[in-house]
Amino acid sequence: MPIYTGISSEAFRHPLDRQAEQALRNLPGFDLVARKFVEFIYERPQLIYLMGNTIQVGPRQYSTIYQMFRECVRDLDIYPEPTLFVSQNPQANSYALGQENPYIVINTGILDLLDEVEIRAVLAHELGHIKCGHTILIQMAMWAMSAASALGELTFGIGNFVTQALIYAFFEWRRKAELSADRAALLVIDELNPVMSSMMKVSGGSIKYANECSLQEFIRQSESYQALDADGLNQVYKFLLYNGSPEQMLSHPFAVERIHYLREWAVSEEYQQIRRGNYQRCRWQATPTPASGAVNVAAQASENDAENLRRQIEELQREINKMKRSE
Repeated sequence: MPIYTGISSEAFRHPLDRQAEQALRNLPGFDLVARKFVEFIYERPQLIYLMGNTIQVGPRQYSTIYQMFRECVRDLDIYPEPTLFVSQNPQANSYALGQENPYIVINTGILDLLDEVEIRAVLAHELGHIKCGHTILIQMAMWAMSAASALGELTFGIGNFVTQALIYAFFEWRRKAELSADRAALLVIDELNPVMSSMMKVSGGSIKYANECSLQEFIRQSESYQALDADGLNQVYKFLLYNGSPEQMLSHPFAVERIHYLREWAVSEEYQQIRRGNYQRCRWQATPTPASGAVNVAAQASENDAENLRRQIEELQREINKMKRSE
């Protein structure tokens, strides 16, 4: 399998990902949400939870998975190596989060459902998120939406700024970010079918009836889905399915759409050039970072901001105490 030494995420990042991120950043309220997120970032508690409630993968723990993971890290030239956890969960799912200490969680549902090359594709996909610097924005989206919905006005100063438009923009970007991560999986696996079959199985695969699932039929389903756009009303329905109420909005594109975009890129000259070693490389840095993408959120709070924040926390604590006394 190819090794992409020094590759920049900009070499494979999907243009729709870039456009959606820029649209998100341009919306009113984004900068404030970014600053508050940095102040309240909950990366460390999550890591503590994972250390206590999952299995950390290593040379003597899921050694086969760890070897595949290390090879994917090497192929995408990610440094330092993120941490990998396996969670006991039958849902076929995985995710990547963390900025200072990036990590990936893969459910046992994935390990039980997919074969080894498909598992490798999932690992490469999640590493693609880390390589592109997606994880900080994903965490911001999760934090902003949960804070806005759970605390109302007591949202550490962001309640009035987390608008419907901002939530829509976060979801739109998250869906487009998946397209870049899919490209990372294809680069690592260097074969289209296993990446697509992993998507098919996660969508509706069965261990018991695996021999009755056909990737070619799923590809035809993808083509039929794209053909629905010939009817303008179907386009409206697709939009509504993706963008229902904030509680029902989808964070991932449908698998049939992801397959469509990936098949297009697999026959592109851009992909072929990367495979030949002709790709954009990271600029030299004294201290390497795991994410070579453009996403970077950093901000400093002023003394006034800090004082306002302390007052808001005190107010929140008073409200919590009131609720406890009324129970």
